[in-house]
Amino acid sequence: MPAPPHRIAIGVHPKMPEAFDLAKTIAGFLEARGLTCTQGSLYEDRLRRSVIEGGADLLIVLGGDGTMLRGGHLVAPYDVPILGINLGRLGFLIETQRDEWPQALEHILAGDYRLEPRMTIRARHFPAAGGVGGSWDVINECVMGRGQTVRPVRLTAEIDGRYLTTYVADALIAATPTGSTAYALAAGGPILPPTLRNILLMPVAPHLSFDRAVVLHEGSWVRMTVYSDHEALLSVDGQAPVPLADGDAVEVRAGEHSVAFVRLQDPGGFYRNLTSRMNQNSSGGGER
Repeated sequence: MPAPPHRIAIGVHPKMPEAFDLAKTIAGFLEARGLTCTQGSLYEDRLRRSVIEGGADLLIVLGGDGTMLRGGHLVAPYDVPILGINLGRLGFLIETQRDEWPQALEHILAGDYRLEPRMTIRARHFPAAGGVGGSWDVINECVMGRGQTVRPVRLTAEIDGRYLTTYVADALIAATPTGSTAYALAAGGPILPPTLRNILLMPVAPHLSFDRAVVLHEGSWVRMTVYSDHEALLSVDGQAPVPLADGDAVEVRAGEHSVAFVRLQDPGGFYRNLTSRMNQNSSGGGER
C-alpha cells in the first residue's frame, strides 16, 4: 500500500467559484490533521510550483473530467498521485463525488488506498514544410481531422513505418486505454481496461474506408498524415486545436510517463461503475 500523503496540493477549475469554496473547506480539514496544503487554480504558478519543485505528494483536483486531465498533465512528469473530486457531470475519470470527500480523505490519510497507473502517449507534429511543430503528453486522445468545413479529409496511417490504410473520414483518433471511454467510444470504438498499455486507432465517420478500430501494442507507433485542400486540425486532450497544412503528419507512441490515479475501490470497480456511467447523459455541454 502507498504511504499516506503529508503535503497536499488542491487544484480547482478556474471558472468554478464553488470549487474555490470547497478547496478552502478541504484545506481546513487537512490542516486540522497536521498536513500542509497549497490551494488555488490549476493555472496558478504557486500551485504548479508546489508540484514541480517537490512540495506535494498528492494533488486533489476539484471539477470534472476536463479538470482531471489538466491535473494529470501537471503531475505525470513528477510521479505525484492525483485524486479527483467530482463537481462536473459525468466524472468518468474521477473517484469521489462531492459529498463523499471526507470519508475518502480519511481512507487516504490512513493509507487505505491504491494507485492505478494510467498510460500516456507522446504526440509529435511534423509539418510538411519540415521540422517539428510541437509535442504533447496525452492522457486521453490525439485527434487529427477536419475543421469547420463539413467535408472529410484523407488520412493515411502507418504503423511501425509500414503503410496500413488511407481513411476518408472526419477524423482519426489515437487514444490511450483511458481515452477509450472518451471520443473513441462516441465514435464506436471498444472499451479497453484502463490499466492496459495499448494505443487505440479509431476513425470518425469513415466513408467507404476501413471502419474498424485497431489496437496497437505498447511498443508500436503510428504516423498519421492528413491530405486536404481545406481546413484541418489537431486536437490533444480537448485543448485548443492546432491548424494543420496539407501533408502534415503526427507521430504517436507510448509516453515516457504514467499518471497515478488514487483509487479507493478494488480493481473491479471499473466494471461495476461502467454501466451506470454509460447510462448517464451529461446534458448541457462538456466536462469541466
